[in-house]
Amino acid sequence: MDFYKVLHRFRTVPFLMKWNLLGIILGFLDILAITLAFQLSFSLNYNNWNSFFFSDKTLIYLYIGVMPVWLIILYFIKIAEVPRTKRYRMLFFEYIQSALFIAVLFVFIYFALRLYMVPRRLLANICFFGFVFLFILRLVEYKFFKSYRTRGYDRRNIVIIADETAIPFIESLQKYTEWGYNIKSIFTGSEKIRMKYGDTLIKAPKNLIKDLNNIMEVDLIDEVIYFKDKIMPSETRQIIRSCEELGVTFRIHMNNPDENLSNAIRIKLGKEYFLTFSNVPYKTISLAAKRFMDVSVSLLMLVFFLPFMIFAALAIKFSSEGPVIFRQERVGLRGRKFKILKFRTMFFYAESMQEELAYMNVVDGPAFKIENDPRVTKIGRFLRRTGLDELPQLFNVLKGEMSLVGPRPPLENETKQYERWHLRRLSVKPGLSCFWQLKSRKNSVNFEEWMEMDLAYIDNWSFRLDLIILVRTIRTVLLRVIS
Repeated sequence: MDFYKVLHRFRTVPFLMKWNLLGIILGFLDILAITLAFQLSFSLNYNNWNSFFFSDKTLIYLYIGVMPVWLIILYFIKIAEVPRTKRYRMLFFEYIQSALFIAVLFVFIYFALRLYMVPRRLLANICFFGFVFLFILRLVEYKFFKSYRTRGYDRRNIVIIADETAIPFIESLQKYTEWGYNIKSIFTGSEKIRMKYGDTLIKAPKNLIKDLNNIMEVDLIDEVIYFKDKIMPSETRQIIRSCEELGVTFRIHMNNPDENLSNAIRIKLGKEYFLTFSNVPYKTISLAAKRFMDVSVSLLMLVFFLPFMIFAALAIKFSSEGPVIFRQERVGLRGRKFKILKFRTMFFYAESMQEELAYMNVVDGPAFKIENDPRVTKIGRFLRRTGLDELPQLFNVLKGEMSLVGPRPPLENETKQYERWHLRRLSVKPGLSCFWQLKSRKNSVNFEEWMEMDLAYIDNWSFRLDLIILVRTIRTVLLRVIS
């Protein structure tokens, strides 16, 4: 029986991806592997198979001190996440490297703290079994994700700007579907590439920058890859600028693998090296911490506010006709659509009245807001004033469609009216709260200022900034509730 086919048949993987639980599960498995290494080493050294190593206080302290360091090392040498294109041999050497780091740490702790009562063989076994368990675990995960991407999930949409030298790379992207790259278009003037791939993928642009802009604005493009033997500086500068405006990742092929730039990240795709330019958050550890905060805080808030949510649901149900939860299609990360959840605060026919109330709109630009909106119910006014109507969006956060902090998700008809520079706010996940929502009178913020504040958040993002905004948001909501 094929284990992976069984998982796909019961849609286990799509469920985990939808709720963005895989990162948490992988982190938990890493912790479990290290814990098993401690336990097996303890049992072998003391020939004790009936108790846990927690019975030894010294080992407990050692475990508490080493565990976070080991996990941090895995992150720093970039093997904590499942790679797309790495070879098994490379994974092996990287995990050997992590085990050697821990061995050096054990030697330092052993002599610095004079832990002579701890057998050296026990420490050596922990390093060895930690390496074995983590490496085997990552091999299983790697095979798992290769199967997952081969079936069309977790794929990145890319545009390639190429000449004939890119043909082997393009072939590798098409051959190794487990890498998870979906080629949307190839911009080239090469007749050889056109003959090889036909007109479905090939575009021979009259104006490269203009045509590239058009496809990035209309289609869901995650990356633009520039793979040419001869790099044209003026052309690449314009492409980088266009990608930055829209929050699309840009990668340029390195003819010399030793080249590097201070404002670019060096990566390897298959056998080729690229410099990556991105003006959206790209810090792996910080982004992992952000996602952990999203999940943990959302779960805590759902538990804390559960009695109120039940009360609010009953009040909405019995005070006006219509569903308790209002679902509306919004635009999320890089133009991907999703259904946002809110407590219904208006009468059920409210959307049909928007055109006749357009003259009451108090904000400029594509957005639509009304002071003392006549469509809002009595319970809806309280929910809106306090911001508690947005509590169901915590489920959007858990599903990975939103984050706790980020630009608010717009309606599709609003994005159609965006100017080009506005579109970069779609380059990160939308959030429950951001800069402009902390203002006492949100409607006093004009549309241009709102967009500038969202882009300022993206340009200055850090995990610390998210914490500050989240704390201020919670304080603002509590003040509105008690006032």
